[in-house]
Amino acid sequence: MRTRTGARIGQYAALLAYLLFLAFPFLWLLSTAFKPPRELGSLHPTWIPDHPTLANFRQAFDEQPLLQAALNSLLAAAGAAVVAILIATPMAYVMARHRTRLARAATGWVVVSQAFPFVLVIIPLFLVLKNLRLINSLAGLVLVYVVWALPFALWMLTGYVRAVPTELEEAAAVDGAGRLRTLVSVTAPLLAPGIVATALFAFITAWNEFFFALVLLKSPEKQTLPVILTHFIGAEGVADLGPLAAAAFLATLPSLVVFAVIQRRITGGMLAGAVKS
Repeated sequence: MRTRTGARIGQYAALLAYLLFLAFPFLWLLSTAFKPPRELGSLHPTWIPDHPTLANFRQAFDEQPLLQAALNSLLAAAGAAVVAILIATPMAYVMARHRTRLARAATGWVVVSQAFPFVLVIIPLFLVLKNLRLINSLAGLVLVYVVWALPFALWMLTGYVRAVPTELEEAAAVDGAGRLRTLVSVTAPLLAPGIVATALFAFITAWNEFFFALVLLKSPEKQTLPVILTHFIGAEGVADLGPLAAAAFLATLPSLVVFAVIQRRITGGMLAGAVKS
């Protein structure tokens, strides 16, 4: 009994240490965002600002077009999430219901493609977008985000489709419903939690993405929020810490809120994808 109690205390202590490790950057960012310049340059920094101020937030909005960048990020992330779901849902249905060698090979390719680094694909993507005249456009960025989000969306939605009993589809077929009608009227409503979770996860991924947006967008009025944050760093690499922390804090909030709302649905989708019927 003592051994079990000690092991449980050790597990909780390790979990608490891990949570503190994850929360440290965000808490320090929050503290920095409210510190005046004098405290930012102090040799003995404190967690809680002695004289909290909102000047960093005002300066951040005055120096950079944060609202326009946030709108660009919103359009790119929302567009990528919607298009990815429209493509991934019927593909996931086919892969889940028709377990052929081709479907298994496609599933394997989906998993392997997640291991490709960004640098490996950026040159081919750049050339394709150049031929399509989509460089320096939000439409081109959305296209890239859709390509990057599709593997995870397929994997996640395939697990949800497999969790839907085939007997329901068979009953719909007996009543005369075709494949498309069955998918729209029977399967899709049952997939709603998975579709919402997958769409929001794709949204978060696109909202936080930096590398593709940096390479593909050149006009300042079209740049996304993560790219605009780099403008708070001077030519010599010196960062304006106060406004940078304030802007980064505002850019992080939507992701944290959305992830807090959907984290249970994401966990359920992952577990569903791991269970074989």
